[in-house]
Amino acid sequence: MLNQIRTLLNIEVKLEEMKLENGTVISAEAFEKGKEVFIVTDDEKVAMPVGEYILEDGRLVVVSEEGIIADVREVSDEVPAKEETEDLEETIETEVPEEVVQEVEAIVEAVVEVIAPVIEEVKSEIEELKKEFGKMKKYEEEDKEEEKKEELSASRKPIKHNPEAKAPQKRQMEFAKGQFNTTLDRVLNKLNK
Repeated sequence: MLNQIRTLLNIEVKLEEMKLENGTVISAEAFEKGKEVFIVTDDEKVAMPVGEYILEDGRLVVVSEEGIIADVREVSDEVPAKEETEDLEETIETEVPEEVVQEVEAIVEAVVEVIAPVIEEVKSEIEELKKEFGKMKKYEEEDKEEEKKEELSASRKPIKHNPEAKAPQKRQMEFAKGQFNTTLDRVLNKLNK
């Protein structure tokens, strides 16, 4: 929009372009306090959001108002890039009031009281599911055994009676035929029968 106004007024403005550490291209008339700064995209220029940015050459650009440079300075080890770290250290060093600790403990106890019965209920349900799973597994094993028995019984050939088959016949010995039976003959006859 600024460029359109300048082209209408025939004002020729040359912008400097620099890259940030992450490779983003930004442009400004000059990288000085109070000048406008933009992010260069393919289609247009977008006003630089509020924040602190480090250029490729190591300088720090501070944008306090969207699109306007508040400060440009060298970053050194003595001066941190952001002053937030000091605030963070101060908040860490301060102690938490006793009232807050008591409130947190009360909340934790209340949560434990509410959650404990639910946990016990879940444990009992898990035990029931384990028992049911054990029963199902037992039934599956029994079914497998029955299937094996059926397979074995189906694989055997049934025994069939064959009345036409001839069985070997025993020979009977006759002792002293036509004569009187002696004691020996009678004993041997009884043994043959």
